[in-house]
Amino acid sequence: MLLSLGCWYNLLGTAEFLLQQFPGHDVTVDTPWLDRRQLRAWVRLVAVLELLPGTLDAQLRRDADLNHFEYYVLAMLSEAPDRTLRMTELARRTNATLPRLSHVVSRLAGRGLVERFPCPEDRRATNARLTASGWAKVQEAAPGHVATVRQHVVDALTDEQVEQLADIGDAILARLDPSGTMAATYTRYDR
Repeated sequence: MLLSLGCWYNLLGTAEFLLQQFPGHDVTVDTPWLDRRQLRAWVRLVAVLELLPGTLDAQLRRDADLNHFEYYVLAMLSEAPDRTLRMTELARRTNATLPRLSHVVSRLAGRGLVERFPCPEDRRATNARLTASGWAKVQEAAPGHVATVRQHVVDALTDEQVEQLADIGDAILARLDPSGTMAATYTRYDR
């Protein structure tokens, strides 16, 4: 029997149900089920995580012929000294695997937005640099992207809620990134 993910969250601790669904199996559950208040918050977060990427992608595809991850790669390069990063550092900043990043950078390089070249300090490493066309693309895409972020996130919140959103993000990120691997990326505007 298949149940939707939401149904599993909504069982609210019914061991009898689990015993019926999985006869003969050990269905001991030490994790407490989500209560209604927690479930209400969780399903909303899931909905945001599902809907927001499509909204960001749609605007960027329409206005700049980029998807959100491509824009993010260009944006990370645009903020780096000389608009250049080692591929390993760019992968860390974008939370991408090297194969995924390499594929995206190849696509962007094919469009003349990025160039790859051997790292002068370590010939075994490869750098990615934003080209003049790539910088122009970032400048072209940024206003529409910011308008979309404002329309769908920032302007939907009060100033107090924006602060709360940052605090909530910090609390969750402390669990998702306990070693702070990506902290430089998500705390760069804290000053």
